[in-house]
Amino acid sequence: MVGPTLFHRRKHSWPPEEFINKTTLQLLDFDSAAPPPQAWRRRLNCHANILKEFTITFREAIKMVRLGIRLWSYVREEASHGRKAPIDPFTKENCKPSASQGVPLGGMGSGSISRGFRGEFKQWQITPGTCDPSPMMSNQFSIFISRDGGHKKYASVLSPGQHGSIGKSRDNGLSSWGWNLTGQHSTYHALFPRAWTVYDGEPDPELKISCRQISPFIPNNYRDSSLPAAVFVYTLVNTGKERAKVSLLFTWANSMGGTSHMSGGHVNEPFIGEDGVSGVLLHHKTGKGNPPVTFAIAASETQNVNVTVLPCFGLSEDSSFTAKDMWDTIEKDGKFDQENFNCGPSTPSLAGDTICAAVSASAWVEAHGKCTVSFALSWSSPKIKFSKGSTYNRRYTKFYGTSPRAALDLVHDALTNYKRWEEDIEAWQNPILRDERLPEWYKFTLFNELYFLVAGGTVWIDSASLNANGNSQHQQSGLGNSDDQQNNLGNGNSVGVKGNGEVSAIHNRNSLFVDTRHVDDGDDVGRFLYLEGVEYVMWCTYDVHFYASYALLMLFPKIELNIQRDFAKAVLSEDGRKVKFLAEGNVGIRKVRGAVPHDLGMHDPWNEMNAYNIHDTSKWKDLNPKFVLQVYRDFAATGDYQFGIDVWPAVRAAMEYMEQFDRDNDDLIENDGFPDQTYDTWTVHGVSAYCGILWLAALQAAAAMALQIGDKFFAELCKNKFLNAKAALEVKLWNGSYFNYDSGASSNSKSIQTDQLAGQWYAASSGLPPIFEESKIRSTLQKIFDFNVMKTKGGRMGAVNGMHPDGKVDETCMQSREIWTGVTYAAAATMILSGMEEQGFTTAEGIFTAGWSEEGFGYWFQTPEGWTMDGHYRSLIYMRPLAIWGMQWALSVPKAILDAPQINMMDRVHLSPRSRRFSHNVKVVRHKAKCFGNSALSCSC
Repeated sequence: MVGPTLFHRRKHSWPPEEFINKTTLQLLDFDSAAPPPQAWRRRLNCHANILKEFTITFREAIKMVRLGIRLWSYVREEASHGRKAPIDPFTKENCKPSASQGVPLGGMGSGSISRGFRGEFKQWQITPGTCDPSPMMSNQFSIFISRDGGHKKYASVLSPGQHGSIGKSRDNGLSSWGWNLTGQHSTYHALFPRAWTVYDGEPDPELKISCRQISPFIPNNYRDSSLPAAVFVYTLVNTGKERAKVSLLFTWANSMGGTSHMSGGHVNEPFIGEDGVSGVLLHHKTGKGNPPVTFAIAASETQNVNVTVLPCFGLSEDSSFTAKDMWDTIEKDGKFDQENFNCGPSTPSLAGDTICAAVSASAWVEAHGKCTVSFALSWSSPKIKFSKGSTYNRRYTKFYGTSPRAALDLVHDALTNYKRWEEDIEAWQNPILRDERLPEWYKFTLFNELYFLVAGGTVWIDSASLNANGNSQHQQSGLGNSDDQQNNLGNGNSVGVKGNGEVSAIHNRNSLFVDTRHVDDGDDVGRFLYLEGVEYVMWCTYDVHFYASYALLMLFPKIELNIQRDFAKAVLSEDGRKVKFLAEGNVGIRKVRGAVPHDLGMHDPWNEMNAYNIHDTSKWKDLNPKFVLQVYRDFAATGDYQFGIDVWPAVRAAMEYMEQFDRDNDDLIENDGFPDQTYDTWTVHGVSAYCGILWLAALQAAAAMALQIGDKFFAELCKNKFLNAKAALEVKLWNGSYFNYDSGASSNSKSIQTDQLAGQWYAASSGLPPIFEESKIRSTLQKIFDFNVMKTKGGRMGAVNGMHPDGKVDETCMQSREIWTGVTYAAAATMILSGMEEQGFTTAEGIFTAGWSEEGFGYWFQTPEGWTMDGHYRSLIYMRPLAIWGMQWALSVPKAILDAPQINMMDRVHLSPRSRRFSHNVKVVRHKAKCFGNSALSCSC
């Protein structure tokens, strides 16, 4: 736990000059209009530098040339079928990534749109697995101000500068608008899921403006957190001596990003809703057979706020009503014609034309008075269609139905419920924000890294749509019959697996989903997917989820348990279709029984797993131990006994599967001389610290879970194996101050790997005994801190993955020389759990400094997998940095973990050589709970 004075000297770690003028803050100090002091901040006139992508060295290129050729061929082959390869380093986006991101919009799993800190809407991810980073510059908020007497008038888009994508000067398009904001006196403040933009006298020196952006990301609220909607609340404070007429304008293109607005067939339609909510629906006709999308933009009409709309205007010179016409109208009149609400749906747009809509909200603000104006955006995309045909309903349709017009109900409810959302968000965040022991950078980085659960390509589906999906041909073609599976899984000796139980069920339609027919409605939270990253398009990549899952477990535990259930089902399945693995060029099957899949797929998730095809991940050494560790942590933290019963057969199968990698019968697994773990370019020989210690921790977790489930004999097997394996690992790897990278004889075998104690991280997080003596754990962590952290730019970049004991970076491969953001956070969490809080926070602060601070590289809200010493990134918007929530877990370990029964791993059990093999022992499990009819466990009550 963090001491009361540990960070006193570093409490004010955020530059004080970034604060807004105190007088302005006082004026805005009502109705949440003033940003909290712990928010991340940028001035709107900050330069958004272009980010630098990593390049491989000549030596690395020589090593990877065969892989590159095979990958290039594979990318072309997938493109010929109209599909995207999960990893494609050859296709570059036209819009180069820059340091301009901000808090994304909407809840989880219904598509997302990001908004840059300067106000541009970008990073479109409405269709699963696709992301268009280009901003739609027509999507803006603008303001028009006039004062009594007419001698003071201001009109400006509320985004600074004119962008090259706007158009030619002096035309009838976007360049005709008033791009007058410099941003010099305006600041952006981010504390996900909210953001504030404060205009301190811009464009009117006597008007203070706060725009508050709110999205429904609310822990343990499995309804509202799925909603595709966001609210923008403008607070206006008139410091002048004359009252001001203020018109705020919200413009939106009928587009899903890219060039989709020019495809034709799009229709705009005005509406007047309930409770004063009025606006425009923008019905978008998608291409390539994707389901349609309907956007809604709206504002709330009150006694002091008048709402009018312009349902349709165009961006081209040939438009009947141009962007310039729209701007001139609102600048002159401050509103649109009230009759526009009666004009009905527009004529469908022609190919090559772009149609937009506008909503205006006008109000008088008295001298020294205040006023609030609220806008909202929603989008209804009820169907998810994956490229191989499977279609599901999004989670929010459980509450709003599948009609495209649900966008109207969504935007209405957003405007009427956002205050309740904010109350819940503040109740969640305030205990951490007000903890004076914690540095400011940690507080806002902790919350802002959660952006990935919205902008990381998340998909959340309604369970009811599973049975409606008729796409079962993939399972039928790839899997053997249930009797064959029963005979082969675990050499016929898997504990308690019944021929007519869970295993055979995997051959039924939608079989890899948990059966929810008998689940209470409140417990049915649907099914959830999130990408490894927007550049690595694979759903729920499990070796990376190992790091990220703390966020879901702490905030949405039911989602986390369902992901584990999906992988538990997958462990017991097999898909015999042939796959070519690109690194070696060999051929294997897509999914092997007993092996934890690398991911849940890409083009047909759940039905066609393992989209990753660089290596054969059935031979990876980290996936199965990571599964066992995550399952036990979740089981211990939630106390969900039924979850333990459901997944126990898969835990046993996963442990049994690993025995094949114990080549010398010392109960310790060995690596196989290729990159057979999450570091998939970093070769490992013999016993490795990373995989070996994960295996030791998994033996502990399996033993602890077996005891609680009631499988005492299996627990004793695991304990015996642990003692043997621990002794073998220490002999082969412990060098007196840390564990060597591996037991081979290569030039990097003695490297200091930052991630070597990942197994100890999970053991400590789960309330298990320390794997090694405390002195060895602390010695290893101190070595990592002194070398991998502090010898990397003085600790201001995070922890480099590999460091030679002479203090030189391990440049064996691109991954050994990279700093991985999520791994750095994981190492910091391990330090905190080991009582080394100051080293832990110093380690993690390097990620803040390099990624989030103004002196860093500009990776905010797009944290990459990693970067090099010279600041070149690899894989933006990546899952693993969510591991910062592992630090928060370490600071506040749940009571259920602290109070869990302790397991003694040090009592040696005398077993015969034969009985030490998992696969030679079958036990009937007896448990204290009632008999579960659908359980795969044998039961005797």
